[in-house]
This record gives sequence, C-alpha cells and structure tokens, in this order.
Amino acid sequence: MIRPEWVDDELFPYESRFVDLGGHTVHYVDEGSGPALLLLHGNPTWSFDYREVIGALRDEFRCVALDYPGFGLSSAAPDYRYLPEEHAAVVVDFIDHLDLSDVTLVAHDWGGPIGLSAAQRRLDRFVRLVLANTWAWPVSGDLPIELASRLLGGPVGRELTRRFNVLVNAMVPAGHRRRKPTAGEMAHYRGALGTYDRRHASAVLPRRITASHAFLAEVEAGLADLASLPALIVWGDADFAFRAKERERWERTFADHRTVIVEGAGHFVQSDAPEEFAAAVREWRSVFAKES
Repeated sequence: MIRPEWVDDELFPYESRFVDLGGHTVHYVDEGSGPALLLLHGNPTWSFDYREVIGALRDEFRCVALDYPGFGLSSAAPDYRYLPEEHAAVVVDFIDHLDLSDVTLVAHDWGGPIGLSAAQRRLDRFVRLVLANTWAWPVSGDLPIELASRLLGGPVGRELTRRFNVLVNAMVPAGHRRRKPTAGEMAHYRGALGTYDRRHASAVLPRRITASHAFLAEVEAGLADLASLPALIVWGDADFAFRAKERERWERTFADHRTVIVEGAGHFVQSDAPEEFAAAVREWRSVFAKES
C-alpha cells in the first residue's frame, strides 16, 4: 500500500509499513535499533502522536508504533466492531507477526488496557512498561467519566463524532496544555478520520469506557501477572481525563516504579511535551543499562 497524499513527509518522516492481519491492513512504523519500544496510541489519535518521541529515541531504541484497525492509516475487516478487546487481539497478532521480544510497552489512553491485555497474553515477550495518562480497570463511581462516556458514547454523541469529528476537533486541542497543535498537525488527525464512515472507529470507544466492564475487569485482574515488571509512569498533570488518583493507583500496582510528572502537560503528554517524555524514557533505561 501507498500512504495517502495528505501525510506530510516532513511532519511524519518515517517509512510507512503495512501488514495484513486477519483481514485487517495494519499500518505501522519501525524505526531505529536497540531495545524494542511498542508504542500504543489512544482515541482519537494514531501513531502520528508519537512522531517526535520516535525521532528523539530511534538512535537508542527500536521504536515500533502501529495504528489499530480503523485508526491512522490502518483499515479494518468488514465485520470488525472496533471494540478494545478486538484491538488487543490485533496487537497480539502484530507482536507475533513481528516476533517482538524483550519489549517495553509504551501505552497512552486506550493503549493502556489494550496493550496490557496483549502483554498478559504474551508475558514472555515483555520486560518493562511505560504508562502515560492511562488506566486499566472498570470505571465505577467516577461520575464525571461515566457521564462523559454516556454522553459522547450515546447516539447523539456518536453522531456528532461521525458528522463533525468532534473528538479530534475538541479533544486534541484541549489535551495539549503546553502548546497549541499546529494547523498541519490537526490536519493529520483530521485526515486519519476524514469521512463519516471512517470516524465510526473513534465514535465507538467513548461508550466502551463504561460498556466494556468485563474486558476492563479482566485486564485489571491480570495486572498481578505484570506487577513484577519495572514501570515508568510519565504523567501530564494538567490532564482533563486522568488525574492524580489514577497515577497513584499505578504506583501502588508496580512496586518497582519511577514516576516522572510533566508539569503543565495535558492528556496527550507524548506530543504536548515530547522532549521531556523521551528524556524520561532515556534516563530510566540508562538505570537498567548500568545495572546489567
């Protein structure tokens, strides 16, 4: 496949690769060499939001970032429902296809439950975790998040997303607090979800925050199997979605953790403060290099 003309080679200066997995055409980038980082995005973004982090780390790491079916430059098989458990299964197939090993999972937003579910199914392939403004458990009793899930994920919210790309046009700017996304960057988020039908993938996920209770409970139960892994927690503290209580829960889950709070950074911390994000990963990795 050839990537679309709207992808600017200067803004996204990486080779686009495509692989067929179960009828899906999955787009990914695979840059650099060294310890493998598997970078997983959330909603309504794609691998593009890691572009500056990849550029900063590819001299020291193998940076692998994919787009879930229906997101970015990936396309889905006709019967795909765009559910988080389906995305997790695609990530497992992707890991197997590339035969990734000694992987550090880098997970943001929906990439948390999706990536951790995949890691639980492939425990032998993961050695470390980087968790950035994410969660991996059922939402219960958190009224603001439950309300947002029901409003954005209800019939009206889904239609607004499909017709007007509301999640991109509203959430992406709101999720950057350190800086304002440029017109070119916004064009890349809009281009990836450029049609009514294409935006269905993004419209599905808000409701799944509450509706995918069983999947999230399964991921939560499996965290015990990953609790011995070293974890780096990189946290934008000006996030509209994830707050100190989610970060503190991660800190309780992983005894061997390091926390880096990126002051003033919003929800999309990897693109709001990419230099600090990359530096946190690089410095954390250097600790293991010295110990080995």
